[in-house]
Amino acid sequence: MALKGALIWLCSLAVWVSSAAQDETSLQNCSSQKELWERLSVAVECAESLPWSSQQTAALLLSMTNLTDALHAQQLRECRGVEPEKCPQAEVPDNGGLACVTVDNKRYCKPLCNHGFDFGFMRRSRLYDECSEQTGFRWNTQFVGGNRLAVCNEASIQVSGAKTAYFPQDQDCLKTKSSSHQQNSIIEDFKAELKSQGLQGELQHACLLCG
Repeated sequence: MALKGALIWLCSLAVWVSSAAQDETSLQNCSSQKELWERLSVAVECAESLPWSSQQTAALLLSMTNLTDALHAQQLRECRGVEPEKCPQAEVPDNGGLACVTVDNKRYCKPLCNHGFDFGFMRRSRLYDECSEQTGFRWNTQFVGGNRLAVCNEASIQVSGAKTAYFPQDQDCLKTKSSSHQQNSIIEDFKAELKSQGLQGELQHACLLCG
């Protein structure tokens, strides 16, 4: 009976996941987010012990993929609407992240790469990029046009960026963001670097996005 109940619940979860992925507002309107979080955690822990058929596995994987895509899109919107509003949102590098903060109506973003990846261009002395009225509300990126600040390519060694431009081996961007302490550490390091460059004013609208 316990197994039957678990399978019934997981089927319900799959249906919810599928509908939530199709309508992202379902994630925001859920009446019991704590209960949902607990159930998802249990599903992860119990998945290997349940007798999945290949069809059930594929169906749930598809639903979870759709949910992942919906959550990722929601995460990328967290930095929108900040000052200066005329600045477009910078593109978050795959296999890395982007720490951003506003100082004196100027937006600064610092690309970071996960362990095992390195920047396509040398960035040792280029900790961040800027978008402000002085830059024509465009990112002063090394790439020509667009909002791409950096690319994180697979690499056996990391030599193109400063030491603080990489997530630790056991702490990629998502793991960092899942911990308020670790995320704050990345943001505080970035704020300290901005101040060390002589930037004055209140630091606002800080956020960390993951590719």
